[in-house]
Amino acid sequence: MGTGSHAEVQQDDGRFRVTRWTIEPGGAIPMHRHEHDYVVVPLVDDTMSAVAPDGSEIAAELRIGESYTRIAGVEHRVENRGSTNTIVFVEVERL
Repeated sequence: MGTGSHAEVQQDDGRFRVTRWTIEPGGAIPMHRHEHDYVVVPLVDDTMSAVAPDGSEIAAELRIGESYTRIAGVEHRVENRGSTNTIVFVEVERL
């Protein structure tokens, strides 16, 4: 994993993969490409930054329990630019 991030695969049954992600303050999940459609379920209220390969960025506003979806092919680095709060979310991939 990246510096300051940790992935815990909770379920992987060939149909779905469920991963709990933790990103420490100042940490990041390195650049990666999503091979499957996925759902993100935030476990905290916070903001994380998604940086595309071309350098463009979006701020993802996380609200506890307010899920969002993305399609396969998304490529980005995910950063926690905060200095005090840990970002935690569950990612559900449809395999």
